[in-house]
This record gives sequence, C-alpha cells and structure tokens, in this order.
Amino acid sequence: MLIFLGNGVVANVVLNKTKGHDSGWMVISTAWALAVFIGVVIAAPYSGAHINPAVTIGLATAGLFEWALVPSYILAQFIGAMLGAAMVALFYRDHYLQTPDPGLKLATFCTIPAIPNRFSNLISEVAGTFVLIFVIFYITDPIIGDQMETPVGMGSIGALPVAFLVWVIGLSLGGTTGYAINPARDLGPRIVHWILPLNGKGSSNWHYAWIPGIGPIIGSVLAAALHLLLST
Repeated sequence: MLIFLGNGVVANVVLNKTKGHDSGWMVISTAWALAVFIGVVIAAPYSGAHINPAVTIGLATAGLFEWALVPSYILAQFIGAMLGAAMVALFYRDHYLQTPDPGLKLATFCTIPAIPNRFSNLISEVAGTFVLIFVIFYITDPIIGDQMETPVGMGSIGALPVAFLVWVIGLSLGGTTGYAINPARDLGPRIVHWILPLNGKGSSNWHYAWIPGIGPIIGSVLAAALHLLLST
C-alpha cells in the first residue's frame, strides 16, 4: 500500500494525460506522507509498523529489535515494494503509453537526483534518513516479542506523527534526490522497472541505485548511535 499510493501519486503527477498531471511537489510529498500513514496503520498490528529496512536496522542497532528477525522483515519489505510498483504500472498502463519520456517513467518507480553528484546525493539520503530514524526514536516505543506491541499507541491516530515527519522531510530535504529514505522503496520498484516490458522505458539507472540503498542504512545507524549515546 505504501508503494501503490506513494508511487501512484508520482505517476499521477508526471505521466501524460492524468487528472493530476503537473500538479507539483506539494501533491507528491503530501500523498507520500499519507501513504506512510496508511502503511503504518495496516502493518502495525502484525510487524510493529516496519515498512522500511532503514527503520528495522536502526531499531535493531539501538537494541530495540531482534537482529534475528531483520532478514525476514527486509525480505517482506522488498516483496511488498515490488508488488506495489507492479500495481502502479498496471493501474497507469494507458498513461505510460502516452508518455514518451523514459525519465518520467522511471520516476514513477524509483528516485532520480535533481543534480547527479554522488557525494552530495549520498549525503542527502544519509541526512534525510537520519532525521527520520532519530525522530522516530522519540515518537515510538516498538516492542517485538511474546507480547507484541505497536509503536502507534493511540490506534491509527498514533501514526500521524510519522506521517508528519515524512511530510516535512519531503518538503524540506526531498528536493535533491527525491528522498528515498527507504532502500526497499527504491530498489524494489527499480527491479520491477528493469523487469517489466514497458515500451520506451529506457535505463533503470543502476549506476545510481546504490546511493538510495546504502545512504538510508548509514543514516539509520548514525541515528541509532546518537540515540544510544544520548540515552546513556
């Protein structure tokens, strides 16, 4: 649901002849925040609302999540991201056919830097994810074990702070790389773009793919380290 709605708004804004064509960054960042809200609400009762490998790794680094569960959680996150991307491609099929620009098609699957610069692009992803994970430590209390509890204490309303957090990251820090801040959100759909037989889809931009993959992990570990330092 996160990717179906999140990448869905990108498709609505950038693909030709949609009702939302060229409606802008505010629409994209707002819908992505709401997509995170919906994803958290749905996933919370089953996984503690883990819809991002950076969150899972950050919590494990801080000792708030079992490392043994990390691989299976990340696998599930990637499967979900890939399914969501495939659903967007099916839903907007007619509009992909009406959009000749391969870059716009790629943008509906994964992130693309506004100005390609590997160092600054990496710093952007590290910084955005650092803010995400560091603040999550202050608004959640995830517990996974025999008595599983969700980090959204007030029911669905408790997920709103995370949505607002993603919203402000998008508005404030998303202009450089498109703020992946989630390795599964970028790499999973990028793989789907590579696999699907979209007409005129162009390159999947694999030389850039490592940045939204590694950057969020670095940011999450740094956030967890600072949280541990401040907690001692």
